[in-house]
Amino acid sequence: MKAAVYRTYGGPDVVSVEELARPVPKPGEVLVRVEAAAVTSADWRLREAAFPSFSAIPGRLMFGLTRPRNPVLGGAFAGQVEAVGEGVTRFQPGQPVFGFTMSGAHAEYLTMKADGALVERPARLTAQEAASLPFGGLAALVFLRDFAKLRPGERVLVLGASGGVGVHAVQIARALGAEVDAVSGARNTELVRGLGAERVFDHRTEDFAASGRKWDLIFDCVGASSFAKARGALTEGGRYVPLDLDCATLFAALTNRFRRGPSVVVGISQDRREDLETLCAMVEAGELRPVLDRIYPLDDIRAAHEDVGARRRSGVVVLAIG
Repeated sequence: MKAAVYRTYGGPDVVSVEELARPVPKPGEVLVRVEAAAVTSADWRLREAAFPSFSAIPGRLMFGLTRPRNPVLGGAFAGQVEAVGEGVTRFQPGQPVFGFTMSGAHAEYLTMKADGALVERPARLTAQEAASLPFGGLAALVFLRDFAKLRPGERVLVLGASGGVGVHAVQIARALGAEVDAVSGARNTELVRGLGAERVFDHRTEDFAASGRKWDLIFDCVGASSFAKARGALTEGGRYVPLDLDCATLFAALTNRFRRGPSVVVGISQDRREDLETLCAMVEAGELRPVLDRIYPLDDIRAAHEDVGARRRSGVVVLAIG
């Protein structure tokens, strides 16, 4: 099978398409023929070993000290079940599915546990649309609903609202009953408004912190701000929710109990089948729609990585595979 492989850490040029042996499902596993897969910020961070400073050593120990332990990147995918291992009854060959795995989705085939984050693909979604949902959709859902405990009627500001997580965060916050404002580039203003944002700040010319507005929750999807800056724009019980962590943000989260006013909410998202099913329900209800930036063939994997690394997207970058 063809797969996008990286055998050393570095820039997009370390990734190349190679022929690898097709995996065989073990008992309890499913073999998926991948039709589409997302290229995300997690992929370029793993490719460059760009771990936060406080987790640089644990990150290397987990993913490979001197070179990648798993040479095939990719987490979010969609395709069809090719075969099932012994004991699997939830899925059948030919069934359209989508899901999320730790790695291996940038290939024509992958295996994963049948009880993992894998669900039947809604008929209204193409494979490319379905592949765009899990990474950003799961992050937005879990951080907003579970970690920050967003309540109906609260006011939310999404930073990086046109990126791979942000386009989902705007929609999911609205679906959870919030009033949503956003920060993005000027060229994406209409896109973000169309997703449900009321006021959209241009990150190049407008400072949300100086606007005089207050939010109950500021969700920073791209590391565009800090708690020190966002604190003045939060209500008394407001929460600053960053996806990108540094030492200062982690310290602020650990010392919430020692200060009054706004707090910092951090967490580690666990990718669960139940949450994918929630995203499917939101799609079916018309509350969530995929937003694709560009679609690349697998052979253009380096261009896809460059696109994601530039961080100027209007949605999710997706690979068309097979």
